[in-house]
Amino acid sequence: MNLRIDRPIKYLSEQWEKQPIVAWILSMMWVGFIGWLAFGWHLGSIGLVDETEPLFAEAARQMTVTGDWITPYFNGTTRFDKPPLVYWLMAIGYQTIGVNEWAARLPSALAAIALTAMGFYTLRYFGFPTPAAAQAVELDENSTRQQQQQRWLAAWIGAALIALNPQTIVWGRTGVSDMLLSGCMGGALFAFFCGYAQPHQRQQQTRWYLAFYGLSALAVLTKGPVGIILPVLVIGTFLLYVGNLRPVLAEMYPLRGGLLFLAITLPWYILVILANGQDYIDAFFGYHNFERFTSVVNHHAAPWYFYFVVVLVGFLPWSLFLPVAIARLRFWQLAHWRQQPRSAHLGLFAAVWFVVIFAFFTIAVTKLPSYVLPLLPAAAVLVALMWSDQMGRSRLDRGILISSVISVGVMVILAGAMLYSPNWMGDDPAMPGLPQAMRQTGILKVGCAIWLLAAVGTAILLVRRQGRWVWSTVLAGLMAFVAFTVIPAGFVLDVQRQLPLRQLAALMVQAKQPDEALVMVGFQKPSLVFYARQPVLYLSRSKGALNSIQADQPDLTAVLVIGYPEKLDDLELQPAQYSAIAAAGAYAVIRVPLPVE
Repeated sequence: MNLRIDRPIKYLSEQWEKQPIVAWILSMMWVGFIGWLAFGWHLGSIGLVDETEPLFAEAARQMTVTGDWITPYFNGTTRFDKPPLVYWLMAIGYQTIGVNEWAARLPSALAAIALTAMGFYTLRYFGFPTPAAAQAVELDENSTRQQQQQRWLAAWIGAALIALNPQTIVWGRTGVSDMLLSGCMGGALFAFFCGYAQPHQRQQQTRWYLAFYGLSALAVLTKGPVGIILPVLVIGTFLLYVGNLRPVLAEMYPLRGGLLFLAITLPWYILVILANGQDYIDAFFGYHNFERFTSVVNHHAAPWYFYFVVVLVGFLPWSLFLPVAIARLRFWQLAHWRQQPRSAHLGLFAAVWFVVIFAFFTIAVTKLPSYVLPLLPAAAVLVALMWSDQMGRSRLDRGILISSVISVGVMVILAGAMLYSPNWMGDDPAMPGLPQAMRQTGILKVGCAIWLLAAVGTAILLVRRQGRWVWSTVLAGLMAFVAFTVIPAGFVLDVQRQLPLRQLAALMVQAKQPDEALVMVGFQKPSLVFYARQPVLYLSRSKGALNSIQADQPDLTAVLVIGYPEKLDDLELQPAQYSAIAAAGAYAVIRVPLPVE
C-alpha cells in the first residue's frame, strides 16, 4: 500500500524512530493535556449540581462520619441504588484532600483519564487502519515504518476522541458512578483485546486477561451485574463472529479469572446482604436492576430511537463520521475477517462493542442518556481508525467527504444555536435570571465565533483537497469551545442555580437552634444536606406540612423552612406566625415556631 503521510507527521515519525522515548514522553504529555482540559481544569470550582450528584457525595461523606463503609446512607436512610466503589473512592478523597467538590468528582475524572490512556495504548499497538496493514506487520515487524506512523496517529486522534466529546466531558466532571463504570468497563474491554491480539506472547496475554477480570469486577462494584453482563455479551458476540470462541475461552484461564473476579466482588455483597437482608436484595437487584431493564423506573421512559439521538448529540461532532467509520469495515464479509490475524481485529471488536451495548440499552425499558456512555470509547476507536487510514491516502473517500460537508453545516448550526440559546433557558424556576446573565457575559458570542471559525477552516481544507486534515480543524474547534465557552458557562450556571442554595445552607446552619429542624418544601435539592452537613426534612406538599412535622417530632420548637416563595405561601401562614431569615436567588428561608402543646 502506497501511503502518503504529510510532512509534519512524517518528520515527527522519523525523529521518534531515532528516539522512541521522546515519542512516549510527548504522547503522555498529549494524553495528560487533553485529560486536564476535558476533566481536570476547574473540576471543583463550581458547586455540586442537583439533583443526582449530591446524593453520591453525601452518601460518601456519611461513610466518613459513621464509619460504616458497607451500607450507604443519604439523609438518614439507606441508599441501595449503587454498589460502594464510587462512595469508597469519594470517601478516600475526603480523607485525603477534604470534604469538597474536588474530592467528590475526582473518581470520575481519574476514571476518564485512565480510560483515555488505555485507549491510546491499545490504538498505538493495534490501531491498524486496515487488515492488510496488520498482515504486513505480522510478516515483517521491522519493515513497516508507515504502519508505525499510522498507529501513532490513530492513538493520538483516538485518545482525543475518547476524552473530547460532550457526553464524556459532562460525566467525567460529575461526581456520580457513570464515568467510573465506563472507565472500568472500557478498561476491561481494552485489556481483553490487548490479550486477545497477542496469542504468541503468553505471559503478556495472561496479564491482560487477568486485568480484564479485575476491571470487570470493579465495574460490578461500581454499578452491579451490568458491569460483567455487558463485557461478556460484547466478547462472546465478537468471538462467535470471528470463530474463536473455544480457543480464546481456553486461553483466558476462566477458573483463575473467575476466582479473582469473585474475590473482588463477593465480600461486599455478602456483607451488605448480611447487614440489610431482603431489603437490600429487593431494592438493588429487584428494583434498580431487573425492573429498570423490564419496566419504566422513575418516569424515565423514551421511544425506541432515543439512543440514536443521544449518540448523535452526545458524540458530536464525531458522530457525523460514525456511520462511515462502521461501514468501511465491511463487517458483513465474515470469511474475510476470519482469515485476518487477531491484531487486525480492533476495528471489528470496537464495532461489536458499540452495537451490543447500543442494542442492550435500546431493548431496556428504562432509558437515560448516561446508560450508553460505555459505548463511546468504541465509537472513538472506530472514527480514529478511519481518520488514520485517510491520512495515508491522497483523496478523501466519498462517504467521508459527504460527512465532512455535513459537519461544516452542523458547525454553522451550532454557531447560530449559541446566539439563540438564551430563548431556551427560561424553563428552570431555580435560575430565572440565566438567559440575561448569559447574554451579559458574551460567552455565547465567543462560542458562536469558535464554531464559525471551525466551519470556515474545515471548508477551506475541503476546497483545497486537504480533507484528510478535517479532523484537526474539528478537534481544534471543540477544544477551544470547551476552554472558552463550556467551562466559563459552568460558572454562570453555578452562580444562578447552585450558589444561592450553598449560601442559604450556610445561613441556616448558623441560625439553627438545637431544638429546631431544617425543612425544604415543594421539591428536593439534595445539595442542601451536603452543604448543611446535617439531615433535612423534605416535604413534597406544603399544606399540612407543619402539623405532620410536629406530630413526628414533638420536641421541636421551630423549623427553618426553605423553598420557592410560592411554595412557602402554600403553608398558609399569617405574617405573625413566621419570621423571614434570608433570601437568595429563587429561594427564601423563614423560621416558623411550632405551637407548644
